[in-house]
Amino acid sequence: MTNSRASRPGRPGRAPGAGHRHLTEGPITRTLVTYSLPLLGANVLQSLNGSVNQFWVAHLLGVTAITAIGNANLIMFLLLGAVFGVSMAANILVGQSVGAGDLPMVKRVMGTTTTFFVVLSVTLALVGWALSPTVLAIMQTPAAARTEAIVYLRIVFISMPFMYFFAFLQMAHRGAGDSKTPFYFMTLAVALDIVLNPLLIAGIGPFPKLGIAGSAASTLIGQGLSLVLLMVHLYRRHSLIVLRLDELSLLKPDLRILKPLILRGLPMGAQMLLMSMAAIVMIGFVNSYGAVTAAAYVGAQQVWNYIQMPGMAIGASVSSMAAQNVGAGLWDRVSKVALAGLVVSVLVTGTITVAIYLIGPLPLYLFLPLGSPTIPIALHINRIVLWSFVLFNATFCLTGVVRATGAVWAPLIFLFVSMWMMRIPFTALLTSRFGAEAIWWSFPLGTIASSILSALYYRFGGWRRIRMLEPEASGETGDVGLAAPVMDHDAEELTPERAEA
Repeated sequence: MTNSRASRPGRPGRAPGAGHRHLTEGPITRTLVTYSLPLLGANVLQSLNGSVNQFWVAHLLGVTAITAIGNANLIMFLLLGAVFGVSMAANILVGQSVGAGDLPMVKRVMGTTTTFFVVLSVTLALVGWALSPTVLAIMQTPAAARTEAIVYLRIVFISMPFMYFFAFLQMAHRGAGDSKTPFYFMTLAVALDIVLNPLLIAGIGPFPKLGIAGSAASTLIGQGLSLVLLMVHLYRRHSLIVLRLDELSLLKPDLRILKPLILRGLPMGAQMLLMSMAAIVMIGFVNSYGAVTAAAYVGAQQVWNYIQMPGMAIGASVSSMAAQNVGAGLWDRVSKVALAGLVVSVLVTGTITVAIYLIGPLPLYLFLPLGSPTIPIALHINRIVLWSFVLFNATFCLTGVVRATGAVWAPLIFLFVSMWMMRIPFTALLTSRFGAEAIWWSFPLGTIASSILSALYYRFGGWRRIRMLEPEASGETGDVGLAAPVMDHDAEELTPERAEA
């Protein structure tokens, strides 16, 4: 193996390991698009999975079961959101270390983060199992649905260790440059969940009839089996993100790594919490205008979800690409990644938005009854709101680049300003004068505010000077693990063992 540049002293050659790839070389736009497609597919699969599961519960178990899973899922999404930020922090650390060619640091990050997720998820599973009735009572879950909700939620808590670790491994894998493998195993998990759902709910064939427990059990089986098979795959491919027997000592938490995982991860998780809380407040405003308007709003939101998916996939890809290039010290390439992300996001989201405007109410027919009075209301909402998602998705790319260095507080502040200082006050103050129109126009207003703040921070902010790790964490005085890359065109096929050789 011949390198055009020698490795940094004390570091292995720059090789991400089998199945992984470098995002620090090659054509930027093409790499971004191909990397984003599996992420987009995973987002679509997760939405499809939720829709199919609700379909089976609704048709096999009835209204109380829908209420039960709705209340339980709110708790599940909140708990998943709480650890999303730590998973993102691990993704960034892995990406920076791969970009720098610092494979020992990748192992240290994986060891510390593995212990963190195992301890956290097992603790949540035990506490959640015991407190499920109390939590649902606090939420004022309707009495008719509470028994089913307790059963469902307890199985969800049992699933937490599998769900947390599965999500963490997928994020780490993407940070190492491979978005395809997580997509394949996510596809397996969703397929198992969809197939097993009706079989376990209704007791079809040799399967036991579990009722609402069957819906939760199908998710547990799908996530658990996919996690096991993913682990087997990673070990067979000698992936750099798994620990071998002689590396198990790295499971002892490294406080210099654990600190940024938590301190940088919590603000990213808090973004999801702020968005969820704002959504609850906004739907409260909408509900005051009656069931028809509320149903129209929910139908319009379903369309919004699918418009956001490409932008979210591109933004997540931009973050992974930027993290590796930050790790490699390729700042010119970081800027080009940001520009490519903006262009691709605007083109894709803009094309989808224009198409939806042109075809009118057709997408709404998927989510609202034909001939319903909700259709014209939802169509009116979309005419006001849809164009703003072009800005929203472009902003998502900029914040993805910013977060790749570890600058996580500014995006959180911008989100708070746009939602809690612009969108909600605007609605609260002006609905008395403009009615529901104030609600609909608050969405573009909040998006514009967030876009301006994010663009100004990207251009003039100090995010380029921020680092995830303190210098001592890399084991080299004055170095934060941001090495220049070793140019190796065969790196995608290398294992850590070959790199060290």
